This record gives sequence, structure tokens and C-alpha cells, in this order.
Amino acid sequence: MRLLYQFGVILTITFLGEGLHALIPLPIPASIYGLVLMLLALCTKTVKLRQVKVAADFLLDIMPPMFIPAAAGLVVVWGDLQEMLVPAVVTVTVTTVAVMAVTGRTAQSIIRRKKRREAGR
Repeated sequence: MRLLYQFGVILTITFLGEGLHALIPLPIPASIYGLVLMLLALCTKTVKLRQVKVAADFLLDIMPPMFIPAAAGLVVVWGDLQEMLVPAVVTVTVTTVAVMAVTGRTAQSIIRRKKRREAGR
């Protein structure tokens, strides 16, 4: 029953993200609205982590197998993809490195700020 409740909370916030996507005329996917709403709900303690943790962990655990059908679908269009393979690999590599660098710097910044706050107490 607890798992159903947690899925319900996640689905409600996802639905609200879909609603925002329909209302706000910006080229932002509904899933991003949902993620921002979930972040705000968790930060403001409107939704407590314990209210969604089990369901969220389950969804994270099953995420990798969800990509298998998409990867298998690439085999079907392999002939069309061959001509753009090098630009795609370069783009994916560059953006992956950029995301890793920005994420690392952001995490370091947050850790430093937290240590300064703790040292000031």
C-alpha cells in the first residue's frame, strides 16, 4: 500500500508538470516541469523524502532496462545512421564531458559552501 501511495505522489507531480506544459507556452518538456515541481516540493518539505523514496528507488532501479527497446530500434535504422555516426559520436562525447565537468564543479562548490557554513558555526 505504501508503494502505491508513493507512486501516486510521483504521478500527481508528473501530472501537474503536464498541466504546466499545456498552460505555459515555452519549449520545455513536461517532464522538466515535473522534475522542477518535485524539487520544489522536496525543498519546501511539502513532500517529504520518505513519502517518495521507495518508489523513486524502484524507478531508478528499473530505468536501465527501459532503454533496451530504444537501443534495439537503432538496429532497424542503422543504414540511415551510418552517415551521421561521426558527428553524433563527437556531439555525445563533447556534451557528456561538458555535463560531467559542470556537475563536478557544481558539486564541489556546494560541498565547499557547506563546509564553510559548518566551520562558521
